[in-house]
Amino acid sequence: MSEELDRIPIGKVRRAGKFITTGAKVGGNYAKHYAKAMINGSVDQEELDKDNAKDIYSSLSELKGSALKMAQLLSMDQNVLPKAYSDKFTMAQYSAPPLSYPLVKKTIMSNLGNYPNEIFDSFSSKASNAASMGQVHKAKLNGEEVAVKVQYPGVGDSIKSDLKLAKPFALSLMKVSAKDIDPYLKEVEEKLLEEADYELELKQSLEFAKLCKNVPNVEFPQYLPQHSGKQVLTMTWLSGVPLGEWMKSEHSLEARQLIGQTLWDFYMYQIHHLKMMNADPHPGNYIINESNRLGVIDFGCVKHVPSDFYEPYFKLAKHEVLDDEKQVRELFQELEIILPSDSEKEEKLVTNMFVDLIRLVARPINYDEFDFSDNAFFEEIYQMGEIISKDPELKKLQARGSRHFIYFNRTFFGLYNILNNLKVKIKTNKSSFLKLTEQY
Repeated sequence: MSEELDRIPIGKVRRAGKFITTGAKVGGNYAKHYAKAMINGSVDQEELDKDNAKDIYSSLSELKGSALKMAQLLSMDQNVLPKAYSDKFTMAQYSAPPLSYPLVKKTIMSNLGNYPNEIFDSFSSKASNAASMGQVHKAKLNGEEVAVKVQYPGVGDSIKSDLKLAKPFALSLMKVSAKDIDPYLKEVEEKLLEEADYELELKQSLEFAKLCKNVPNVEFPQYLPQHSGKQVLTMTWLSGVPLGEWMKSEHSLEARQLIGQTLWDFYMYQIHHLKMMNADPHPGNYIINESNRLGVIDFGCVKHVPSDFYEPYFKLAKHEVLDDEKQVRELFQELEIILPSDSEKEEKLVTNMFVDLIRLVARPINYDEFDFSDNAFFEEIYQMGEIISKDPELKKLQARGSRHFIYFNRTFFGLYNILNNLKVKIKTNKSSFLKLTEQY
């Protein structure tokens, strides 16, 4: 575990100062590397990216909250950033510098009215896991092991200002214009504000545990409302290994197939039956026990899927619909992919690009079974992303697509990546998850 932090910059001025200092470090890296280039004749872009990624991640780790969460979100889409950034930011999914125990005690006291030793039979002063929004401590309550999730100070209050401060970095790294990214940053802001509200997470966790209790091979902790608050969430401890660690070890094909199919069925049940989903599918949110059951431990980020998005989205997922130009145009208009201001040339350019992209991304659900161990499929996705990001004509276009695409697509890509790491074949046909909805 990384060295503990005994303070987090909370005020707007202090947090802004941290962003400015980071910008100065990045500027210094550019100066250093371009000075070298004057001697060597060329810039080592990979080394420059590594230095910048290290300095930016170090600052985001100190700031925590939405700043670090952005690194986590970006790391899940390996095609958005240069490799050095995505590799470094991936650390945000699994570990971050934990908060010191005095600050943890203070947060628990302000939320629950007493210090940890006055509430719990025992309470570990060291965090078991530290992530972007908070950290988890192991404790005992009435003889039973529990997990106590403690939010970092100032996380909720700093989200709006953090996003404004981080915006220049995002624009630079992703190479997009401010006016294009604003509607989507609003969606991210809303979700981050929800994620910082542990009372809302408690409500969502209880709801999911109830609605999904019959999904095969999935288990949930029991939540303890009387020992939870706006910045503290207490639940029973699920024994096992985090999925990220589990995937690094050798396991039988049967075990990997079971975990992969469980994940797929769990998500399809959420999307097609509940019309909402746990929209943060990174491996740190799952625990695998000795019986290879999937424990789900985080419902901070939940995306509700409105019918006016769900219906056109899944119509387009069928390959036969993508062959019908009239249907495609109507559905693209519904999903804000084709805009009223588009010229005939722009409409054609966008249509061709999105049809190819959707046909590729929706490939798994057009077959009864799909082999996610096939790296060629993911290489196709990354190559298409490269082509799109570098196309001079596409760069001129206004950003488009419903705001619901952000978390919906991120959920699918997060799930796809986990299944790829598991190296499994999945029964994916829509008829199978329609049966799930009837059964439950």
